[in-house]
Amino acid sequence: MMNSLDNWSAAFLPAIDAEMRAVLGADDPSRSASPFYGMIHYHMGWVNDQMRPIESNGGKRIRPVLCLLACAAAGGDWELAVPAAAAIEILHNFSLVHDDIQDNSPTRRGRPTLWTLQGQPQAINTGDAMFAMAHLALNRLTQHGVPPAVVVRALRRFDETCIALTEGQYTDMSFETRSAVTVDEYIAMITGKTAVLIALAAELGSLVARADDQRIHAFADYGLNMGLAFQVQDDILGIWGDEVLTGKSAATDITTRKKTLPVLYALSKSQQLRELYDGEESGQEFVRRTVEILDETGARQFAGDAAERYTNMAIAGLSAAQPVEPGAGALRNLTATLLRRDF
Repeated sequence: MMNSLDNWSAAFLPAIDAEMRAVLGADDPSRSASPFYGMIHYHMGWVNDQMRPIESNGGKRIRPVLCLLACAAAGGDWELAVPAAAAIEILHNFSLVHDDIQDNSPTRRGRPTLWTLQGQPQAINTGDAMFAMAHLALNRLTQHGVPPAVVVRALRRFDETCIALTEGQYTDMSFETRSAVTVDEYIAMITGKTAVLIALAAELGSLVARADDQRIHAFADYGLNMGLAFQVQDDILGIWGDEVLTGKSAATDITTRKKTLPVLYALSKSQQLRELYDGEESGQEFVRRTVEILDETGARQFAGDAAERYTNMAIAGLSAAQPVEPGAGALRNLTATLLRRDF
């Protein structure tokens, strides 16, 4: 019996990747040779910029792993939920393709973003295709014997989450042109942009396990708070993280003047930072001065405390979901790692 997160992940990841490769045509010779599918496979980390297969660097896969763990912890057979896990990860990657364009990000996972290689129009089209393929992936639940009524409910929640994701992205981009954003507004934004998809992962896993509505909602609440903790930790890494580990320039969030939680806190405390952000200065000196002020105001500690608070709320939510072992222990382990991660 599996009793550790590593053991669960070792079983989950090959199944998740195999399902995604099937949906995205990576193992179909007619599709893998197509430049259209090649752009999808490049973003997924399966090929290099010459469209030759490479060892995968597809990211952390936290969302699909969470989906399968939630299914197991709700008392279900995790293998039935593999299509839902794949759908969530494909949807997440669709959003990254578009986010990289909207955020003008040059790198993702330590290499050039798709749009920098293929141009924005082709990258947008690639993201659109992945959005549709994510839905096709979720429909494959029927091939695993999941009842049609459960699949329809899953698809409805999937689409409702898609709307919340795009609303969150809209709000995030609108912050770039606003001179004042409150911490509460920011939390509402990351709830839509990030936390709802992690909540969906836990919800769909428990839904496929045929848990009752009360437990399904508890799993979703658990995922929502874990998603908030995850995003706040990302905010910290976006400023103080090691670029080699994160695969993304630590200066990007500052040079684009993104209003992340540490920045918003420091803006509320420092007139100097407000003047700096309202000015025209950019470049390395702007980044250096900004980080210096963030450190002086205790912004990193403030964000770290928030991440820990949301993590504790997630742990409480998980208890309310009445998870069964051994999946419950692995879920607690996954939650705890959020505050220790450096990538």
